[in-house]
Amino acid sequence: MSTPPHFTDREPSTTPPHDHATQGSTARSRPRKIIDELTYPHGIHPALVPGVGVEDRKVKFGTDKVVFAVTAVLVVGFIAWGVLSTDSLSTVSATALAWVTDNTGWFFILLSTAAVVFMIFIGFTRTGRIKLGRDDEEPEYSFFSWLAMLFAAGMGIGLVFYGAFEPMTYYEGGIPGFAQAAEAGSDSMIVYALVQSAFHWALNPWAIYAVVGVSVAYGAYRRGRAPLISRVFTALLGHKRVDGTMGKLIDVFAIFATLFGTAASLGVGAMQIGSGISIVGGIDKLSNNALIVIIVLLSVGFIISAVSGVSRGIRYLSNINLSLAFVLALFVFLVGPTVFLLTLIPSTFSTYISEYLFMTGQSAAWGPQSAEFSNTWTVYYWAWWLSWSPFVGMFIAKISRGRTIRQFVTVVLVVPASVCILWFIVFGGSAMFFAKNGADLSVENGAESMLFGLFDQLPLTAVTSVLAMVVIGIFFVTSADSASVVMGTMTQRGRPDPSKWIVIFWGACLAGIAIVMILVAGNDALAGMQRLVIVSALPFAVIVAMMMVALYRDLRYDPATLRTKFAYSAVQKAVASGLAEHGDNFALQVERAEGHRAAGDAFDSHDPAITEWYRQTDENGDETDFAYKSAWVSSAVDDIADGTPEGEAPWEQTTPKHRNDQ
Repeated sequence: MSTPPHFTDREPSTTPPHDHATQGSTARSRPRKIIDELTYPHGIHPALVPGVGVEDRKVKFGTDKVVFAVTAVLVVGFIAWGVLSTDSLSTVSATALAWVTDNTGWFFILLSTAAVVFMIFIGFTRTGRIKLGRDDEEPEYSFFSWLAMLFAAGMGIGLVFYGAFEPMTYYEGGIPGFAQAAEAGSDSMIVYALVQSAFHWALNPWAIYAVVGVSVAYGAYRRGRAPLISRVFTALLGHKRVDGTMGKLIDVFAIFATLFGTAASLGVGAMQIGSGISIVGGIDKLSNNALIVIIVLLSVGFIISAVSGVSRGIRYLSNINLSLAFVLALFVFLVGPTVFLLTLIPSTFSTYISEYLFMTGQSAAWGPQSAEFSNTWTVYYWAWWLSWSPFVGMFIAKISRGRTIRQFVTVVLVVPASVCILWFIVFGGSAMFFAKNGADLSVENGAESMLFGLFDQLPLTAVTSVLAMVVIGIFFVTSADSASVVMGTMTQRGRPDPSKWIVIFWGACLAGIAIVMILVAGNDALAGMQRLVIVSALPFAVIVAMMMVALYRDLRYDPATLRTKFAYSAVQKAVASGLAEHGDNFALQVERAEGHRAAGDAFDSHDPAITEWYRQTDENGDETDFAYKSAWVSSAVDDIADGTPEGEAPWEQTTPKHRNDQ
């Protein structure tokens, strides 16, 4: 994964407080203004709040000693357990895995599906127009830069490791759900193998990432909360709980999930580098001790990167690696079976769409074969994506500031998912093509050697193999560095640029857990990683489920949502009254109304649940001025106002639009 841009500090807007009494024909009367100032925070109706950025708050950054101490002790204890009593940890993790898959596998499957449905719902209903930022805020990055960074987020060690191996596994062994449609080793199984791989890597994982990303972005850039997983639950749990034990527990689980998910990626990366060394060097398969040495050496590289600074180290490495990965994929596409791969593109995408619901429903209910397949592959992947979601979620939250939720959902779900599918088509499709035509390519040779077996069928084998190891090695360093930054941010109360010592500490913990995963697994390192990832992801799966509830609660009372409700209510009542009194000949105007004629007669605008969040206070808790730029997010109100003179618009109760252009 690419490194997440840090949450940069911004200067609050210097726009002076709004003088509502000078706003022309729609200005509030003096008595109305006095009442508002006495009854609403800062005298601003909750539907008129433009949004609050985290930089506008007096957020105190610093190490959360409880979160850091509890997590550090548990992680160090786990590493010591794995090193000192490997057999004991292996037995316990195997038992825990059996319980989790047997009893909660359905929950992982249901949660990933719910994430897809939820993101589509909030993206393509009225909430889709809400900005991840203030109403007048423009995106930090251009559209094409945004796309490029999302592409970067979709690349990682996992794709390099599984790109050829996973489709080949299905091609050789078959897929229980598609047994009647295609036999193992048949031409039709090539398409279904790619479709099943796409199911694990495309829409569902990015929906999980998107849930975390949109929740963090909305809270930080529109509600002014610290960019922490725990702060997403403010509307659901209240300030006291998210600042207390409950919030700290959520952040601890988020760090744990990130540690184990990222460590699994580092582990598979070390396995693949080890295989490449043995193949290129013409030596025997490396032992687990040799893999541990590789992890240690790459971890030293990570530490050097962390100390060098983000701008000079990690970002340069990320840009270089993306270019190398693109060159590698382009080489395989052009030199490999190009025409065959081109024919797979429409077949894979269309079959993926048509079989999506079927694959979603494949579980233990279909019998023991489906149960084993689901637990080995699907549940493992859903757990892995959940483990990665705090890291990737905070990445896409930062780069998506200023976008609408609709833009966020559309692009985040489509672009990286499409990139992942194309990657599998290039590498998995090529491997299956050569295997079909007699090449010595088989999963029996080991998952980590599959990629190098593919390169052996192409020219420049030594060059591409070395290039692949370089790409994996850089991915190792950038993933460890980036994940450590995110964990440092979560440890230091959302600090955008965490202390180097804490970043290095979490990086060392990542290396330690990756080593323990290899030790626990014995001869089957991949199985050991799957085991620990699934078990460690369960607590955070519950958090993601509740995160959707918390975000929906926030969106229900967002200022843009409230304005839309007022608009529909006011227009509906005005039109009904106009038709009844004047027939065809009536126009709308704003006037004070009481009772059932009022647009908000059934709405309590003084409810603390929708007013207290934008109350600005200083370090002592005393109220301060609310002096932010205000404009209007596109909503039903704007649709009604398209042909209305600006000076007569009933919503011009805050800063006139022409003032924002000065």
